[in-house]
Amino acid sequence: MANNNRWSAVMPPVTKNLIIINAIMWVATILLKQRGLVDLDEYLGLHFWQGSDFHIHQFFTYMFMHDSSGFSTGIAHIFFNMFSLWMFGMLLERVMGAKRYLFFYISCGLGAALVQEIVWQISWQSILASINNTDTNVINNAIASGEIDGKFLNEFFNNLITVGASGAVFGILLAFGVLFPNLPMYIMFIPIPVKAKWVVIGYGAIELFFGVTGAMDHVAHFAHLGGMLFGALILFYWKKKGVFDRYHEI
Repeated sequence: MANNNRWSAVMPPVTKNLIIINAIMWVATILLKQRGLVDLDEYLGLHFWQGSDFHIHQFFTYMFMHDSSGFSTGIAHIFFNMFSLWMFGMLLERVMGAKRYLFFYISCGLGAALVQEIVWQISWQSILASINNTDTNVINNAIASGEIDGKFLNEFFNNLITVGASGAVFGILLAFGVLFPNLPMYIMFIPIPVKAKWVVIGYGAIELFFGVTGAMDHVAHFAHLGGMLFGALILFYWKKKGVFDRYHEI
């Protein structure tokens, strides 16, 4: 019996179940889509709030979905998210406790979704303009004149979708850097250990750069930053309440 429970003993329950749920949802989404039965991304992925396909539950469900374009193409998306969740989440769950850790994870995911909606609201005209190789003034005039009608806009809005646990995972990464700032980490292609606080700052700076410049525009960089932002706010509140006073820095 001890051997059968070894994985459960090593991996705390919330982290383990989050990984299992994400894996099941990813496989199910791909299989159902390939069989032509249903596209779960249409119902569970986060849509822009102005589109008819948007539903409030998507703020929660999107964080359990990942790239479902195929097993070979989507594996990197879910692998790196779940690997990061496993690597950082196990220690955080033991430090925070299961309930607080789950609350933190979900809250960061919800915060990331909210930030993504705000970014879409601010930038949808620019996105539409870039697709049509024009500028926002042309788009605004076309909308005002009726050349671009409501049906076209609704279809465009419904194509603004994001999926993935990255927002919640970036919140976990931030918490790891805050609670264990001097813990040495080994990063790929860097031959020396780097303190966790510098890893978090580096990731945040990279996401901000990609988000502002529009590089890698298929990735929701501001949602990642949103997860970190909401994670920081929660940790600040908990710190004021003395939640982590009994923990010692590693």
